[in-house]
Amino acid sequence: MDDTVAEYIRRTVLKIPRDEIKMMLQKWGFLSEAQLQTLNFHQMKDKISQEVVQLCEENSADIKQAAVLDIIYNHIYQNKRIWSVYQMKKSAEELEYFDIIDFKKKFKRRLRSALKNVTITFKEYEDNAIWIRVAWGTPYKKPNQYKPSYVVYHSQTPYVFVSASVLKSNMPLLCQALIVASNYHDIREMELRSHSLNSLKDIVFKRYSQNFQTYTTKPLQGGNVEPENADIRIVQENRREKERIHRLNEEVFGSGPQPKLEFAQYRLETIFKSDPKMDVLDKKEPFRCLVKFSSPHLLESLKSLAPAGMADAPLSPLLTCIPHKARNYFKIREKKGLFPEGFVSP
Repeated sequence: MDDTVAEYIRRTVLKIPRDEIKMMLQKWGFLSEAQLQTLNFHQMKDKISQEVVQLCEENSADIKQAAVLDIIYNHIYQNKRIWSVYQMKKSAEELEYFDIIDFKKKFKRRLRSALKNVTITFKEYEDNAIWIRVAWGTPYKKPNQYKPSYVVYHSQTPYVFVSASVLKSNMPLLCQALIVASNYHDIREMELRSHSLNSLKDIVFKRYSQNFQTYTTKPLQGGNVEPENADIRIVQENRREKERIHRLNEEVFGSGPQPKLEFAQYRLETIFKSDPKMDVLDKKEPFRCLVKFSSPHLLESLKSLAPAGMADAPLSPLLTCIPHKARNYFKIREKKGLFPEGFVSP
């Protein structure tokens, strides 16, 4: 076994919490059950990693087997990475039979035609998700196994989730390989990012939907003790206002937890309106801006604005429509001219 492969396996094992090493090695399936029985999982992790490497040497492990172990680790600890969403598009909407073998062949052939020094590894999961690990090299250097790109593609959908390496110059190659392998003709970043891969899936697969029905609200309990000499009319008005905000918030966001989204942005183009007599604007040039949102938990932060008194209720559709804008990304991008109506919540 190559020394580079041995060191990579050792470092991968060291990343795994000691109580989970056995479980991940079993999921890996490269070592036999008899070999796993020889390992003492109660000793120091460094010693465990060295013994795992020795067993892998007996089995003549190569970088592809090591990469599968790395995929298993990243699948379990997917929140350690930052994920971006890409959407692909076809010229026609007809459904096609998906062949995983054909997909893999096309992906590898396309990528390797542009870059010879690259390691490509696939692993399929039960939810129709194909995990792809790509370690990038250069025409003169071997692939760097410590800075790979991870791609999660759900077959029969136009959505791809990418956690890219620091080499952004490789993204066009990766995108080209994806659209060729999946028989699409275009791909665009949806400008949504998060550590929570499952939350991004909830948004684009519509497993998360904002509520637009009226709830029967109950008076808020606790936390508000009115002074004895307070005017009863003021107290009642404050209570009604808080109940109104609570009701409107539930109508927009629902009562359940929000998907964990950390970054969103979209481009806005509109025209200023002013009194013709004032002649403030000589030309009717559109105003363009890039709106960016960033937070450890963006949707929950937006949900808390009105109750905290930092925004009026209901919130502007420019804030509450973010998940919808993600799903309607191509429709917005393809509109010609001005499209302020594109930023109204559906």
